[in-house]
Amino acid sequence: MKQFAQKFGKFLSGMVMPNIGAFIAWGFITALFIPDGWLPNEGLASIQPHILTYLLPILIAAQGGKMIGGDRGRVMGTIAIMGCIAGSDYTMLMGAMAIGPLAGFVIKKFDDAMEGHMPAGFEMLINNFSVGIFGMIMAIIGYYIIGPVMGVILSILAGGVQILVNANLLPLVAIFLEPAKVLFLNNAINHGVFTPIGITQAAETGRSIMYMLEANPGPGLGVLLAYWMFSKDKMTKDSAPGAVLIHFFGGIHEIYFPYILMNPLVIIAPIVGNICAILFYSITGCGLIGAASPGSIIAFMSMSPRSQMLLTFLGVVIATGVSFVIASPIIKMAGVKSLEDAQAQTASMKAESKGLSTTSAPVKDAGKVKKVVFACDAGMGSSAMGATKFRNRVKAARPDLTVINTSVDNIPADCDIAVVQTTLVERAKKSAPQAQMVTIGNFLADPALDDLYIQLTTGDEAVAEPTGENTDPIVPTAAPNRKIMVAEGIKLNQTPGTKEEAIQAAGELMCKLGYVDASYVDAMQEREKLVTTYMGMGIAIPHGTTQAKGTVKKTGIVLLQYPDGVPFGDEKANLVFGIAGIGDEHLDLLAKICEVLEDEEVLDTMKTTNDVEWILKQLS
Repeated sequence: MKQFAQKFGKFLSGMVMPNIGAFIAWGFITALFIPDGWLPNEGLASIQPHILTYLLPILIAAQGGKMIGGDRGRVMGTIAIMGCIAGSDYTMLMGAMAIGPLAGFVIKKFDDAMEGHMPAGFEMLINNFSVGIFGMIMAIIGYYIIGPVMGVILSILAGGVQILVNANLLPLVAIFLEPAKVLFLNNAINHGVFTPIGITQAAETGRSIMYMLEANPGPGLGVLLAYWMFSKDKMTKDSAPGAVLIHFFGGIHEIYFPYILMNPLVIIAPIVGNICAILFYSITGCGLIGAASPGSIIAFMSMSPRSQMLLTFLGVVIATGVSFVIASPIIKMAGVKSLEDAQAQTASMKAESKGLSTTSAPVKDAGKVKKVVFACDAGMGSSAMGATKFRNRVKAARPDLTVINTSVDNIPADCDIAVVQTTLVERAKKSAPQAQMVTIGNFLADPALDDLYIQLTTGDEAVAEPTGENTDPIVPTAAPNRKIMVAEGIKLNQTPGTKEEAIQAAGELMCKLGYVDASYVDAMQEREKLVTTYMGMGIAIPHGTTQAKGTVKKTGIVLLQYPDGVPFGDEKANLVFGIAGIGDEHLDLLAKICEVLEDEEVLDTMKTTNDVEWILKQLS
């Protein structure tokens, strides 16, 4: 259910985020030129209602149609939303989110049905008339059904909000709002619900508190500051300062959602922080002139009436302080939380076995790469953090390299390498057919990013050309015909101790077999401190840091079996694979390990068997 809500929220966000510039333009025109604005101008102020009534809904509906039905869906969405606008007195931002994708779906289904059945010579006629006819039908549906229904929904919501205001209960909205934001429903709620209600209130009083409910950057800022100060996980702690800048000044609230998901109890902090801020704004009668979009401190303050700027800023400070105070002890008591990393790494390894990941794989013409693009669904959340971290990582060695982030459907034509999550690779290939695909499980910590960094900064080129078209994911070459796992490297029925002892034992065994230098063992312990190598399902795969690759003499993998399990955080590992790899020689065996993960019976047997030869057979 949570995954569905996240995907649904990201889809809705994907309709809004590419059009944020239009919201900003509308907000500035409102703040500057209305009678109570900074530079009152009746003529220029007349632009504002047209942007709100027509431009914003049309842009959202067009984007929604395009996401489903491509360019033809985009045209369908623009036609259909006009019916909603004409059929309701309310601003149809929410209506656009509904009818745009629906119109795209209709034309997509028509195109699918006509594929292979289009009479020769009639393609242009059928394509144009189909959009015109179905667009007209959707506009009629929008006029008689979707527009009025959305108007009723907004009327009910506005009435409910007024009841909350009259009963002084508006701050309790944060109880539902903050969890909904983490599920990526923030843009849908802010622009689909709060903005239309805020427009009605602002028309009567000149400002509205509804614009302040979701956009306040304070609650998320408090969480990020707490992680920066008190997180025990080095990678999380190091990533927080960059996230603070992106969130507070860039207004990309999605950047702090993974920090909440890492430790769900932390959600209490932004909830209480926002409750306190909304209560403060309610008592002082604060409100914004227009929607603060994106929710940066710059946009938030610029939409504030001149007479209330200090109060507006104090509300942000209150939300930040309360959120920070509550989040700090939760983060300190939680210890190192890395479940999300472990799940992402497991997904990445499984993808490798299917040829989808690029860990240790060669990048074609690495020295000639000029632009790397990190892409996610909306292009404003996780990809922004990933791009920022990678940009800072490579800028010293490759100042000529451009690293940006965008939505997966808007990867620029000059992109050389696109970094995307495995579930988005097909969309990325359609968006950027010229780019090499680097698929990952996690934008913050993924082995593929380590490999990409090494290849881009050393200028290494591919040892083998990728097979098929250059739009396929980069696939590792086959390992040389040599034994990288031998019977002497498998130790069964080991006595459990700490994970440090298990990692030490695996490292010493690799050293004994001549795979690595002794210093590699220390690098394995350092790697574990950065991000746990526990993969889930009772398996851990400790290995050295990227910097320790030079201490690897030859590729080798060892296995230590612990039937009673070794504690790796909150989980226990029964199988500890020690890995040392040169290039991509170990990837075939890793892929085989992934196959074992898929067979529960084989996996369970491997955790308790006394037969070394049986294990070698399963992994050969």
